[in-house]
Amino acid sequence: MLRLHDTATRTVRPLELRDPGQVSMYVCGPTVYDLPHLGHGRYALVFDVIRRFLLFCGLDVRYVSNVTDVDDNIITRAAAQGRTEAEVAFEFEIRWWEAMDALGVLRPTVAPHATEYVADMVTLVAELFDRGIAYETADGVYLNVEQVDGYGLLALQPLESLRIGARVEATDEKRSPFDFAVWKKAKPGEPSWDSPWGPGRPGWHTECVVMALDLLGEGFDLHGGGRDLAFPHHENERAQAVALEKGFASHWTHNGWVEVEGEKMSKSLGNFNSLTDLLERSDPRAYRLLVLRSHYRSPIEVTAETVADAEKGLERLDALARRFALDDLLARAPGGFVVLGRDAAQQANGAAVERFVAVMEDDLDTPGALAGIFELVTRAHVSADEGRDEEAAALASTVAVLCAALGLALRAETGEVDPASAGLAQARDEARAGRDFARADELRDELVARGWTVEDGPTGTVIRR
Repeated sequence: MLRLHDTATRTVRPLELRDPGQVSMYVCGPTVYDLPHLGHGRYALVFDVIRRFLLFCGLDVRYVSNVTDVDDNIITRAAAQGRTEAEVAFEFEIRWWEAMDALGVLRPTVAPHATEYVADMVTLVAELFDRGIAYETADGVYLNVEQVDGYGLLALQPLESLRIGARVEATDEKRSPFDFAVWKKAKPGEPSWDSPWGPGRPGWHTECVVMALDLLGEGFDLHGGGRDLAFPHHENERAQAVALEKGFASHWTHNGWVEVEGEKMSKSLGNFNSLTDLLERSDPRAYRLLVLRSHYRSPIEVTAETVADAEKGLERLDALARRFALDDLLARAPGGFVVLGRDAAQQANGAAVERFVAVMEDDLDTPGALAGIFELVTRAHVSADEGRDEEAAALASTVAVLCAALGLALRAETGEVDPASAGLAQARDEARAGRDFARADELRDELVARGWTVEDGPTGTVIRR
């Protein structure tokens, strides 16, 4: 059983399922007003890996991730560019899905848009208001957090320490610095919907609680996102459900920060200033591998150097794929790779698969899982070099299966080979077969001089760019 850190209890505990064999997950999605940044990429990858591992273990997963398509930032950008809010949201939602596809992140089971749920949000706010838990001000409707039992459960520090320095302006009608807007009254020119408090739009913290309860039901299994969302966003979601006496998430999991040596990300420094920038300048798989190399709750550094180092790790995996002509399970069946993976696992190294599952079940220890995978890579090469072909093939196949379970695609292609280079490679194989190793070395050197990387595969010389 998968054990994950639970922010609510501050412990690593089993992910207990409401419905046997089925997992219900809600992960906060993007606010589509700009290009996705590196932190967006990290949380998307972390929860994609959790989802893929659950699928690998034979569970059904219903994965909901929302799109915030109305927001202050969207409104501001639209006004500055002379466009409608819908146009801005549409443009950057497209860019979001392009980045997710490049990262190999599985699309959500459902990706609801905030604007589709406004009527339901008005109903929720009205119920809070009727219960006396929410109150109206000149600019909106606020939730009175002091009336919510246990408010602050997900805060990563005591509320009293957060309260220090927080203040309510003399003209502010908020009763507490922690009270938050569940409905915002519209300003002139802003998009709005009708409500009992006049035209306006829902507060950000309200959309997720409405969509999660509608699409997953009460007491769903797992709610996740980046650590920055734990408080106040996720706490404010939870507070509304508690105020309405509805069961909400049973388990809360948050991933750590993305760091860049304490310096601002910029192209002039050789770093990445957006996820899109990183994906354009490097192998998209490198960011997945970089994320997998660190425990999901630990910070990661994303620099040109760490990404380049991850690409070297990819080369080790791709070299194995070329040598053993490994099938890329993800490429062959993107929607059904899990079944393929489990079938292949039964014919692979069973002990290695069991170790992988045990390590992953221990709070998603992806660094430990990767260490096991790269150990298999080494063992596969050694076994092949020593003539234990069947053993080597089984070890290599296991690598393919476990990489698929992590969403890590393998690349076995070598690129187009011109006839002259292909002839040199064939001549080298003939020289080796005739035990003329001096000539074989000369031919290798000639291929290298032509810009090829030369490898020895089970069917002979393999050359690639």
